[in-house]
Amino acid sequence: MLSKYIVNIFEHARFTDNKIVDTYLETSVRYFLSNDISLTDSTLYRTIVGSLVYLIMTCPDIAHVVHVVSKFVSAPTTIHWGFVLRILRYLRGTQFESLLLSSTLSLDLHVYYDAD
Repeated sequence: MLSKYIVNIFEHARFTDNKIVDTYLETSVRYFLSNDISLTDSTLYRTIVGSLVYLIMTCPDIAHVVHVVSKFVSAPTTIHWGFVLRILRYLRGTQFESLLLSSTLSLDLHVYYDAD
C-alpha cells in the first residue's frame, strides 16, 4: 500500500529518474528563500509537498526535510524543486523497505539502565 502511494507521487510529479540517493538531505546545503528562478507552475510543487506531508505518517524519517521544503510553498524556485527531487530519489531507493512485525511477536518493552 505504501509503495503504491509513493508510485502515485512519482507519476503525479512525472518523476522517471531511476537514480537513488542514500540520504534525503544534503548536509552541506543551507535551505533558505532564494533569489533563483521561480517555478512557472508552483501548483505541482505544492501538490507534491502536500503528498509528502501525508507520507510522513508512515515514513517519519523524512519528516524534517519535508518540513524544510514546505517552508517554500509560497514562492518555490528551481532550487527548492531540486530539494523535492532529492526526497523523491531517496524514496525511490527506500520504497520497498519496511518493518514487518509478526502477529506472534511480543510487544513487551524492556528497559535497561546503568545507575552508576
